[in-house]
Amino acid sequence: MGHLLKITFIGLLSGLAGTGLGGLSAFLVSKTSNRAMSTILEFSAGLMTAVVCFELLPEAFSLGGTTCTFAGIITGILSVVMIEGLLKHSRVLNSGENTGLLRAGILMAIAIAMHNFPEGFAVGSGFEASPRLGLTITAVIIIHDIPEGIAMAVPMRAGGLSRFRAFAYTVLSGVPMGLGALLGAALGSVSDRLAAACLGFAGGAMLYIIYGELVPESKRLYLGRLSSLANVWGILCGIIISILN
Repeated sequence: MGHLLKITFIGLLSGLAGTGLGGLSAFLVSKTSNRAMSTILEFSAGLMTAVVCFELLPEAFSLGGTTCTFAGIITGILSVVMIEGLLKHSRVLNSGENTGLLRAGILMAIAIAMHNFPEGFAVGSGFEASPRLGLTITAVIIIHDIPEGIAMAVPMRAGGLSRFRAFAYTVLSGVPMGLGALLGAALGSVSDRLAAACLGFAGGAMLYIIYGELVPESKRLYLGRLSSLANVWGILCGIIISILN
């Protein structure tokens, strides 16, 4: 029991640390120009695109094949579309000037919370295989979660949430990491098809949010070349991270 609790704590701590470090940007966003904010959003979008396309989805395809992965991707996209529809009818989220940014931040928080659950599986099963593998996976996930935290906190803060609430929501999105780590460690290994579907779901949800919400909002803030270059650099950095893994 103590072993499971230890792995759960490590998974929870890694999720909170990564998104929390990125979420600290909530305390700086009021001093950020539209140009800088657009650049941050585009860099985070590019980095996450690379992580999804070069790491998350290939892993899903190798685990469960094409059918399960695409089923997860389509389900993830449709789920976010439904959530987006509900948010668009919310009075709270449609009462300000920066409605799109707030909606994008909340959708990103939901998607990343979904994404962190299968990442927790990886942490838990990694520690069951060997402590060294578990620590390596944990370190990589923390690095990945920092720009994800920025991508959540910046649009939520710019959309009208207070600094503390934007930071708190960002940190809370890391909680599913602990739950996933517990389940992954308890089961030892997860069904390959189920794992592929979960990874596909998270990938589809994140891709839709990136290109349906974050990038359009970034372009609304600033149409210059700098943000587009930041997106490209984000993709390149994501590729480098995937290679180093």
